[in-house]
Amino acid sequence: MNPPRVRRRRAADLDGCIAALADVHRVDRYPLNWPADPHRWLREPHPARAWVAVDPAGTIVGHVAVHRLPDPADEPRADPTAEVARLFVAPAARGLALGSTLLARARHWADARGVRLVLEVVADGAAAVALYERTGWRYAGSSTASWTAPDGSPVSLRRYTVRSDADPAIAASRRASRAAASRSSAGSTTSTS
Repeated sequence: MNPPRVRRRRAADLDGCIAALADVHRVDRYPLNWPADPHRWLREPHPARAWVAVDPAGTIVGHVAVHRLPDPADEPRADPTAEVARLFVAPAARGLALGSTLLARARHWADARGVRLVLEVVADGAAAVALYERTGWRYAGSSTASWTAPDGSPVSLRRYTVRSDADPAIAASRRASRAAASRSSAGSTTSTS
C-alpha cells in the first residue's frame, strides 16, 4: 500500500478535512469544543499555509495549518512568528508518522522564511504532547485558555516552541557534529547490510 502524501490544502479539501476532524473529535475530543462552523474554524484566522495528508484513495487523513502571529509591539526586532494549528490525523491513518510528517512540512515552510514556530496544546492531551516533544518542540510554559471546556471549566494549555533549522547557531552546531562523526567513522569497516 502506498503511504498518504502531503500537499497544500485546497478550498475543495475542506469537506474532507471536516470528515476527518469529526472522526478525530469522536475518538480524541479534539477540538475540545466542536466548532459551530467547522469550515470557518479551519479557514480562520486565514492561515499563511495549510497542508493535508491524502491517502491513495483520495481521502483526507490529516491536516496542519500555520498562522502568522502579529509582531509583539514591545519587541520590534523579534523574529517573525507563526503558530502551528489545526493539526490532526484521522484515527484510521495513525501509525504512519503523519503527525511528524505534517509538523516537518510546517517546519520546512518556517525555516525557508526565517519564521519562528510556536503552538499551544491542551495540557491533558498526552498523545499530542508526546508527539511535540518527540519531534523536537521545547516546552515554554503553561497558561489558562481564554475559552472554557464544554462543561464550563477552565482549560490549561502547554506552550511549545521549536528552533528553526535555519538558525545559524543550530546549523553550525549540526555541521560540526556531522564533521566530527564523519572523521570518527573514517576507516570504519562496519557493514549495514
